[in-house]
Amino acid sequence: MKTHSAVLIPGDGIGPEITAAVRRVLDAAGAPVEWVECKAGVAALEHGSDVLPESTVEAIEHHGVALKGPCTTPVGEGFTSVNVQLRQRLNLYAAVRPVRSLAGAKTRFDDVDLIIVRENTEGLYSGVENRVTDDVVMSMKVATKSASLRIAHWAFRFATRRQRRKITVFHKANIMKVTDGLFLQCARRIHQHEYPNIEYEENIIDAGCMKLVQDPGRFDVLLLENLYGDVISDLCAGLVGGLGVVPGANFGDDRAVFEAVHGSAPDIAGTGVANPLAMLMSAVMMLNHLADTREDEGCRQVAERIKAAYDLALDEDCKTRDLGGDLGTEAFADAVIERLADSH
Repeated sequence: MKTHSAVLIPGDGIGPEITAAVRRVLDAAGAPVEWVECKAGVAALEHGSDVLPESTVEAIEHHGVALKGPCTTPVGEGFTSVNVQLRQRLNLYAAVRPVRSLAGAKTRFDDVDLIIVRENTEGLYSGVENRVTDDVVMSMKVATKSASLRIAHWAFRFATRRQRRKITVFHKANIMKVTDGLFLQCARRIHQHEYPNIEYEENIIDAGCMKLVQDPGRFDVLLLENLYGDVISDLCAGLVGGLGVVPGANFGDDRAVFEAVHGSAPDIAGTGVANPLAMLMSAVMMLNHLADTREDEGCRQVAERIKAAYDLALDEDCKTRDLGGDLGTEAFADAVIERLADSH
C-alpha cells in the first residue's frame, strides 16, 4: 500500500485531544498516512508565531492535503479567523458539509441525507469592512462572475460524480438583486448548458430554512454563497445531532483541507469529554479524497472500515456526552477501534 503525506494541524482548545484520538483510530485501521504536524491558531501564537504561520501554509501547498482541528476565533475583536485565512490564502473555494442521520444519534428526523456546498472565498466574508463615522460602519458583499461560475460548476460536477439527484440554490435575490442575482444567473447557466441531467431548483433562503426544518428529505445538494452556507451548514447539523457528528472539507483545484467544523470549546479543553467523531469523519473524507486523487483504493477501503466501525459503535450505544452517552474522548476512540475487526 502506498504511503501518503498529509499535514496535521491539531488546533487549540479540545483540538489536540480529539486529534490524538483520531490518530489512534487511523493507525489501528492501517491508514497509509504519514503526518507532517504544523501549528495554527492560539497554539501557534503561544509558540511565538503568527496565528497562521507561513510554514503551515507552505506545508499544505507542498503536501496538498491537511487534516485540521478546531482553532479559536475571537468574537468582535482580535485576529482574523484561521479558517478564513486558510481558505483565502490557498484558494479553497468549495466548502463541503455532508449531513446524514446516524443510528445512535436520535433526532426528530431519521432519514437526513444532505450535502451543503458553499462558496468559500467571497460574499460578506471577504472582510471588506469600513468605519464611515464613529457611529456608522459598513461591510461590503463581494460577488464575482468567475467565482460564482466556478462554485456552480464544482457543485454540479460533484453532484454528478456522487450520483445525487438535485441541486437547490438558496438565495436572497429578491432583495439583493445584484449580488445574489449574479450567483443565481451563474448557477442557472451551468445547469442549463452543462448539467441539464441534474434536477435544479431555487429557494429564497428564509422560506428554504422553514422547509428544511419541516422536511429535510425534500432536499439533496444545497448550493449557497459564503455567509448563507455557513449558517445553513450549522442548521443542518442540528437536524442530525449537532456539530459533533458532522465532518467538513474545503477544496481548491489542487489542495484540500479537512476539518472538524465545531469550535475549540475551551470550556471543556483538557477534561477528556470532547466528541472526536466529527474529526474522525473528516479524516474519512480525507482518505476518500486520497483514493480519488492519488488512485489508491487502499485508502478507500480503510475509510470504509472506519466508517462502518463508528456507525456500529453508535448503533451499539457507544456515545459521548453530547449524544446522551457517558464515554470520554479516548473511550469512544477505543470503542471504534474494537469494532474495526467487525467492519473488515
